[in-house]
Amino acid sequence: MLLIPCPWCGPRDETEFVYGEAAVERPVDPLATTDQEWTDYLYFRDNPKGAHTERWFHRAGCHQWFVLERDTVTHASAGAGGWRMSRQVWRTDAGGHGIDRGRAISFNFNEYRLAGYAGDTVASALLANGVRLVGRSFKYHRPRGIFGIGAEEPNALLQIGQGARREPNTKATVQELYDGLVAASQNHWPSLSYDLGALVGVASPLFPAGFYYKTFIASPKRWLWYEKHIRRMAGLGEPPDEADPDHYAHRNAHCDLLIAGGGPAGLAAALAAGEAGARVMLADENPAFGGQLLLALQQIDGSDGHGWAEAARKRLAAMPNVRVLTRTTVAGVYEHDLFTMVERIGDHLAAPDPNAPRQRFWTVRAKDAVFATGAIERAIAFANNDRPGVMLMSAVRGYLARYGVLAGRTAVLFANNDSAYAAARELTAAGLRVEAVVDSRKDESPAAAQARAEGLHVLLGHAVVGARGMRGVRAAEVAAIDAKGAVSGAVRVLACDLIAVSGGWNPAVHLHAQSRGSLLFREDLAAFVPNTEGAPYRSVGAAAGVYDLGECLRQGMAVGADAARALGFEAAAEPKTPDATVDPVGDVPALWAVKSGTRAKAFVDLQNDVTVADVALAHRENYASVEHLKRYTTLGMGTDQGKTSNIAGLALLAERRGEPMPAVSTTTFRPPYTPFTFNAMVGGHTGEIGHSVRRTAAHDWHAANGAVWTDAGGWARPMYYATEGLSPQQRIDQEVLAVRNAVGLVDVSTLGKLDIQGPDAAEFLDRVYINNWSNLKAGRGRYGVMLREDGRVFDDGVTMRLGEDHFHMTTTTNHSGTVFQFLEYLLQVVWPDLRVLVTPVTEQWFAAAISGPNARALLADLAPDIDVSNEALPMMGMAEGLVASIAARVFRLSFSGEIAYEVNVDADYGMALWNGILAAGAAHDLKVYGTEAMGTLRIEKGHFTHAEADGRTTPDDLGLSRMVSAKKDCIGKRSLSLPALTAPGRKQLVGVVAAAGETIPVGAQLAANDDLDAVQESLGHTTSQAYSATLGRHIALALVTDGRRLHGRKLYALSPVMGARAAVEIVPPCFYDPDGGRQRG
Repeated sequence: MLLIPCPWCGPRDETEFVYGEAAVERPVDPLATTDQEWTDYLYFRDNPKGAHTERWFHRAGCHQWFVLERDTVTHASAGAGGWRMSRQVWRTDAGGHGIDRGRAISFNFNEYRLAGYAGDTVASALLANGVRLVGRSFKYHRPRGIFGIGAEEPNALLQIGQGARREPNTKATVQELYDGLVAASQNHWPSLSYDLGALVGVASPLFPAGFYYKTFIASPKRWLWYEKHIRRMAGLGEPPDEADPDHYAHRNAHCDLLIAGGGPAGLAAALAAGEAGARVMLADENPAFGGQLLLALQQIDGSDGHGWAEAARKRLAAMPNVRVLTRTTVAGVYEHDLFTMVERIGDHLAAPDPNAPRQRFWTVRAKDAVFATGAIERAIAFANNDRPGVMLMSAVRGYLARYGVLAGRTAVLFANNDSAYAAARELTAAGLRVEAVVDSRKDESPAAAQARAEGLHVLLGHAVVGARGMRGVRAAEVAAIDAKGAVSGAVRVLACDLIAVSGGWNPAVHLHAQSRGSLLFREDLAAFVPNTEGAPYRSVGAAAGVYDLGECLRQGMAVGADAARALGFEAAAEPKTPDATVDPVGDVPALWAVKSGTRAKAFVDLQNDVTVADVALAHRENYASVEHLKRYTTLGMGTDQGKTSNIAGLALLAERRGEPMPAVSTTTFRPPYTPFTFNAMVGGHTGEIGHSVRRTAAHDWHAANGAVWTDAGGWARPMYYATEGLSPQQRIDQEVLAVRNAVGLVDVSTLGKLDIQGPDAAEFLDRVYINNWSNLKAGRGRYGVMLREDGRVFDDGVTMRLGEDHFHMTTTTNHSGTVFQFLEYLLQVVWPDLRVLVTPVTEQWFAAAISGPNARALLADLAPDIDVSNEALPMMGMAEGLVASIAARVFRLSFSGEIAYEVNVDADYGMALWNGILAAGAAHDLKVYGTEAMGTLRIEKGHFTHAEADGRTTPDDLGLSRMVSAKKDCIGKRSLSLPALTAPGRKQLVGVVAAAGETIPVGAQLAANDDLDAVQESLGHTTSQAYSATLGRHIALALVTDGRRLHGRKLYALSPVMGARAAVEIVPPCFYDPDGGRQRG
């Protein structure tokens, strides 16, 4: 069996098709033919050996006729199934100013080779080949076709490229065609034609807006199971698994005037400002300037509009003070005249230049800006308005004018404005049959009267109330409507394969709104427009609600000249404006949806499958705020960001609320204007360039000995050392028990180290730490805790006094930079009179800690000249001398609860010290351990980290209230007496022990009842947990309400999200050697 690629349904078995005949054209006028000519047409057919053009009918599918080319010898071609489409059957014989018909291009869609021309987009090439079905909808998996022609496209999202360059969710309407391009539809299974996900649509009454919240999240335990299936069903494209092979660039620029948008108004503004001498940057997201001039047959100064735009571009490019950027989107507007832009450099190339970036991220500082971003045509909702073949009217005109592509053969044009009549003339002239112009307005405009006089079928006061067809439009249902858009007459059926819709235009106010400009609602346009009063930048042309071409050009010239004068340049008071033809729009009365009274779905947001009924449901359930509506229905939350749906959805909400549109307002416009790849924003700052990895002197040894890495404050730290035959937990247990029973070695170089010197150093520490430091003797150390000014614990660590005016401070790894910044703030801003210098020295020192019962004996072997006795080197003491023949500082301190020493040497000698300790340690059963074992040891001793000091806890919460000196003030002390910090019911640090054989879930909530599904009070939560090989139980530290009063209380550690629980007991936070005898021994 052969597979035949139906343009609408995709590859299907040949048994579904009927062979018609060779693709022979019927004589245009049979009565004018001779008998011989007519006989030849009726009875004679070529039977070539090789390529043969044939017509086929998809009898068991879409019921469409189409043309194929077959090799009569091999039945094969370059197509995967033995067939390929041979002609761009919907391409006109001439026209299409944006394509080069002399440069044919081959590309692949869903594994079938198709043809296009240089200058095509993927969307225009698919339409030219008669492909209408291009995807499935997000929620209901309904068939979807191409709807728009630019960044507003909600339907035609494809995967472009292969392997590492596979790019999901790419709009076919903006992806330029190149030779060999590979495109694939997404979000369906097993195929685009037969998608089992469409069964969701059969049960759609069970899946209204908000059903996720009501149905699935009601049981958090089951949600983890539901979610992965819902994600698969309602997903978009799949990102590549491989690393991105391309590189990206950043560029900064300054200019006097930035103009966003290269349509007629933007070009006119750039010409006026550029000729005045201003430094101008003009950016447009399309590969060519012209905007609407590229999509309609309009005249400027007697020439085609697109020709005038190209001539204007050349004039601007010749100006040394003007930079013109195509394929560049102005993505965001920020404070202080900062703009971001994304330039697509290689996305349109078959073979990207390996020496050029794929995309460039621009950061621009502009003294002024002009937004000439145009307007986005809006649709009108009616039953089944999502079928392939329902398109925006501007898109239908644009595909014809720019690409020479007919979007159908027979069209019904549906509009509430006069643009339908110009469109009808253009389409008719190109050979498309216009079945009717359906005008929702009851009064006949001059444009409608002229069209009727020209023979067009005009239906005033009517609307398209529904579309017929499944995988493509087959007919339009039309009926008279009343003033509220409800059907008021009999429904008639008009056969067609294209319904072009225009419900007016919404100015693209996104950049204006991002700049904190306000909006006004104009009833005559049924649209929000920029409020010029107080606006930081200017909006011109269609972006300002001006739809007349001549007025757009005049306004653009005037605004460009005015901006140049405001910047100090001499510009013409009244710049000459080009003459332009008028493309009348007429009145644009609001029509957001046709009320047909049927149960068929009428879509507001095509990308997220939000219907008119969903908006009504949201209002009924009191989601009456625009922000609530957005989140409840997902209106405007797709990759199109609601460009064709948001305003219509808000208007329908306003109708439900019985309020005018200004009272309802809009959702927030946030950057970026259109999505772009994260890597463009990241630029070259990837890998170690974007996130530099700090390595200790012993890094290579760790890597060679099986270190499994974690990131801590930018440092690469070993979590544990993998050992063949042992699970990670078994290896961690080995490391813990080595410290408890013999001696362990850990690299602690990453702990923050600050060198503090000066006559006021001790006074400074008194003010920084909660405990006293001025009475600390030289050669001794002390544990200290810092607070924020609000009384919450900020950081902790041991500081050693090296001399009268010299201290060595240790901080946590993650907060070393923050602590240094904090101390500098205090010295520079709060106490500038203190004579103290603070120097970060973390990277200048290598530090290794040896801990365990054998630590003293090991150190004695390493440092024979240092007296390591308990009397000479007590807890919190220090010594200086040679360790492994290297000059070192030795601090006696312990976070493991065992005898421990921290040896600090110059970082250049770190590896020598490490090797020396390893060599000497062999006789003492030394084992190296990582951060996991270190964490277990500190939990056993009840030492807190930032998991417990989470920015909300005070010293008393952590059991350290006795450390707060009553004899002095310090940062944050005043706040400790505030009522909120002394009131009962605060969470306090406790220990948690699991029942034998049970595991405490990570981040568990502590509750009185053993019920994962019940709603009950949380008494607290675990902050750190580990399996203690020392105790043979799972243990944790936790913050529990009035926790110190609950010692001995039996509770349950519950994690509804993970579906896990454990019976636990609340105990004091120190599990091991609470008296501290072992570490002082």
